[in-house]
Amino acid sequence: MVYQIYPRSFMDSDGDGVGDLGGVLQRLDHLADLGVDVLWLSPVYPSPQADNGYDISDYQGIDPLFGTLDQLDDLIVKLHARGMRLLMDLVVNHTSDEHPWFLESRASRTSPKRDWYWWRPPRTGLAGGEPGAEPTNWQSFFSGSTWEYDEPSGEYYLHLFDRRQPDLNWENPEVREAVYSMMRWWLDRGVDGFRMDVINMISKDVAADGHLHDGPPIPGTSLGDGSASYLCGPRIHEFLQEMHREVFAGRDAALLTVGEMPGVTVEEARLFTDPTRGEVDMVFQFEHVALDQGSSKWDVRPLRMRDLKASFGRWQAGLADVGWNSLYWDNHDQPRAVSRFGDDSPRYRRDSATCLATLLHLHRGTPYVYQGEELGMANFPFAGLDDFSDIESLNHHVQAVSAGEDAAHVLAALRRMSRDNARTPVQWDASPSAGFTTGTPWMPVNPDHVEWNADAQRNDPTSVLAHHRRLIALRHENAVVALGDFHLLLPEHDQVYAFTRSLAGETLVVVCNLSRTAQSLPDLLPQAVDAELVLGNLPVDDAAVLRPWEARVLRLR
Repeated sequence: MVYQIYPRSFMDSDGDGVGDLGGVLQRLDHLADLGVDVLWLSPVYPSPQADNGYDISDYQGIDPLFGTLDQLDDLIVKLHARGMRLLMDLVVNHTSDEHPWFLESRASRTSPKRDWYWWRPPRTGLAGGEPGAEPTNWQSFFSGSTWEYDEPSGEYYLHLFDRRQPDLNWENPEVREAVYSMMRWWLDRGVDGFRMDVINMISKDVAADGHLHDGPPIPGTSLGDGSASYLCGPRIHEFLQEMHREVFAGRDAALLTVGEMPGVTVEEARLFTDPTRGEVDMVFQFEHVALDQGSSKWDVRPLRMRDLKASFGRWQAGLADVGWNSLYWDNHDQPRAVSRFGDDSPRYRRDSATCLATLLHLHRGTPYVYQGEELGMANFPFAGLDDFSDIESLNHHVQAVSAGEDAAHVLAALRRMSRDNARTPVQWDASPSAGFTTGTPWMPVNPDHVEWNADAQRNDPTSVLAHHRRLIALRHENAVVALGDFHLLLPEHDQVYAFTRSLAGETLVVVCNLSRTAQSLPDLLPQAVDAELVLGNLPVDDAAVLRPWEARVLRLR
């Protein structure tokens, strides 16, 4: 099991209101008690923090905001002593605009590092900075154009994300070798692998003359969708295979590589994760977290459970014989799972959080738990725009309102989908700052921390935390959970999610009621009525009735 820490919101050790490595070191017993195998640490490198650390200005250091390199070394030693491994976040599609590589690239058109980034002149016949003069019509993930005009040099640079995150040019072999050298440096320090941020965007579809292609127009805007030119581009497999040869070949087989890949298909994922190809160990895909979205993440639609089952089932089947799945509900970029996929009302919050956890952890693949998920942390009750700090959310609000959308409607979408929901401080206790800091937290703690916190749950056998412990232990102890075949049941049912896991003559039936309506088990799965209960999230009062948000793991007799 992989546990993700978003450092600035996990635990603050020095009272400045921002989480840090010292705070992570203070909470290692919590991770060990939970049963964590791998700790994924979101970026702690030096950064101007334009995108909370995903804009890196030095790949081989630690930002003073988070601590020191000595603390990182100490963390590696103490994790290894507890049987855990450390996964660093690798962000190499782009750097910060304050990275020395970019500063040198930007200094002159004749700079030796000019070609380390994507520089292009204005469109023919237009002056730089004029509307429509951008080299392509691509829309940025953080709103607006992907091109920023640099007046001194008279050219534009590419940034798929914020303007302060210029894209590296992976076509340049010097760029690739610089990245590989940095990765080897971290592995030599004892790091156990990397989670690779948007790694399937590093290869751009560029013509022989250096030309990049416009994308199809996006309705209601002057911009286009350039994703066909940068999602799983023409050299992506070549680059990842080269990375594997140059960085990982000949090292400890226990090293782990996880490729975050927006827009990746099952067929592509089979190639990326096929061990014989030497690319990555698993992919982090986004199909299931787009099922409640229309034209964008802010166009929120009702989620049909049959669609969720179809998506999960397709990935389980597609990677059954080749490759491996990453299993997750939320992370630092997604709203809280219990508020999005579950029911965070006082009556059903505990039950739905444990039901969702059971469903996820019993699939085939590697489960990921995002900090606070093991406590049932929920979305934040944002009162107004001033409560938000996420650059993506704030940029969207400006763009949407200026385009004529109703401000109240835009704010409602932010409340449901903003990345800020995942970034409130972890709720350790019921004190005013939730035990996160002795100072003023960089983001407000959720007011519900008085009831929903680690201290309240640690010794409660019915808590969300205790249920996560049992789920993780079950995977560690039972081979059928870790390795068994997956078979989806009741694919068209809108409330009950059920499947089997089978290995070496043993079959588990997993049945989860994802609704507020009780369900009759004999009518749905008569073979499961007399099965042996392996694990449940509620006491079984009546074997024939699945209560609202009840989950059972059953062994067929």
